[in-house]
Amino acid sequence: MKVKHLLIVAGVMLGLMAACTDDESFSNASSHVLTFSTDTVRLDTVFSNVPSATKSFWVYNNSGDGLRCQSVRLENAAKSGYRVNVDGVYLSEEKNYTVSDIELRNKDSVRVFVELTAPQTNALTPQQTSDNLVFTLESGVEQRVNLSAYAWDAVSMRNVRIDRDSVIDGNGRPVIVYGGIRVDSAATLTIAAGTTLYFHEDAGINVYGRLLTPGTPDNPVTLRGDRIDYMFDYLPYDRVPGQWQGLRFHDSSTGSVLQHTDIHSTYNGVVVDSSSVTQLKLSLENVTIHNCQGYGLLSENARLSLINTQITNTLNDCVRINGGEATINGCTLAQFYPFDSNRGYALHFAGKHPIDNLSVMNTLITGYADDMLLGEPADSTTAFVYAFDHCIIRTPKVETADSVHFTQVYYENVEDTTTSGEKHFMTIDTDKLRYDFRLDSVSSAIGKANPQTATTNDHDGRTRDDLPDIGAYEYIKP
Repeated sequence: MKVKHLLIVAGVMLGLMAACTDDESFSNASSHVLTFSTDTVRLDTVFSNVPSATKSFWVYNNSGDGLRCQSVRLENAAKSGYRVNVDGVYLSEEKNYTVSDIELRNKDSVRVFVELTAPQTNALTPQQTSDNLVFTLESGVEQRVNLSAYAWDAVSMRNVRIDRDSVIDGNGRPVIVYGGIRVDSAATLTIAAGTTLYFHEDAGINVYGRLLTPGTPDNPVTLRGDRIDYMFDYLPYDRVPGQWQGLRFHDSSTGSVLQHTDIHSTYNGVVVDSSSVTQLKLSLENVTIHNCQGYGLLSENARLSLINTQITNTLNDCVRINGGEATINGCTLAQFYPFDSNRGYALHFAGKHPIDNLSVMNTLITGYADDMLLGEPADSTTAFVYAFDHCIIRTPKVETADSVHFTQVYYENVEDTTTSGEKHFMTIDTDKLRYDFRLDSVSSAIGKANPQTATTNDHDGRTRDDLPDIGAYEYIKP
């Protein structure tokens, strides 16, 4: 019995010794090489002189034996601007962008992190910038992982204060805004057609004076966040709400006009503070406000005009009117916010202040819920004047006797068998967060606007026909 036990113990010891020997052995054979989780690390498009997000990849040893990397070096780091960390070791300038003697035992792995601060390219368009991370094995075999990105020169602005009439024009370059823009009460800021402002997360525009964005169908003004990388492979940060702070028009501001302007992925899109309703405070013409983590448009006791404007997908109400006056004509207000089922209304108007006149014409008001419209009078003595004419509204049908407030209104969820308003639109893709609010051929909005009050052109500048469509977009047959 003792002999048998000794043999078993001896066998176990020999096995352990063999395992240790295998684990400590390293191969110089040229056939034994590393395996990488990718052969190219792509950092998408980055702004020149702005640090990129970090990406990583894995290095595996599946060769069947241990391997030593004589060196891992960044081939052109002094010029390319890439920064690399290999297994916790930063490839610094002092180390000549190289790390030596990295050991990978059989079935072992190492993680590599990559960042980039690209130098200026002195070009108007994004330019490719690349480098190689070279792994040199003891056998002399060299293996490469390519690092690739497109660098885009941008104009940077920090804590901007506009105290006199000024124009922001990127002249073909993107403009990155840090800390925000303040327009003083005696000043007018014009953002030139074709300009795109990229706002950092702490930034927005505070208007005490006047803001003009004279975009055109071919050269719109775009206001968006500064993240141009991807949260996931299918999801750019540009489709994620709450990326920047949006626009606020303070009590002293009047006469602002936004035309052919795209505002998206903000916290609040546009906030309008209370002021005298004797003057037009803000006009939105052919504007898009989309994908907001707060309100799309929040107005407190002011006078507004919304023409051919799309306001869509907001956590709170797409449009909230708390008193004042507002004209809404040829607009699309659609509530398909995908991140929270407790989303707000497409249009919500309340008598927090007197509503002297809310006139809604030729407008499409829809969304996921059965009721996308809410009107809340303060009391019987506070002015609460409103009228809807030639609109499609997703709301329970109002008594037919109420012709003062509702004229030629199509009640979507009463007179249509669809379960939501999605069928109106070209694309409602909640998986990839892609939305196209132009009309689909099956939409009941086609041909139902009032020819007498409909706008001549639609949101995109296309001519409306003799039987114009409800909403911001005119359906164009393919």
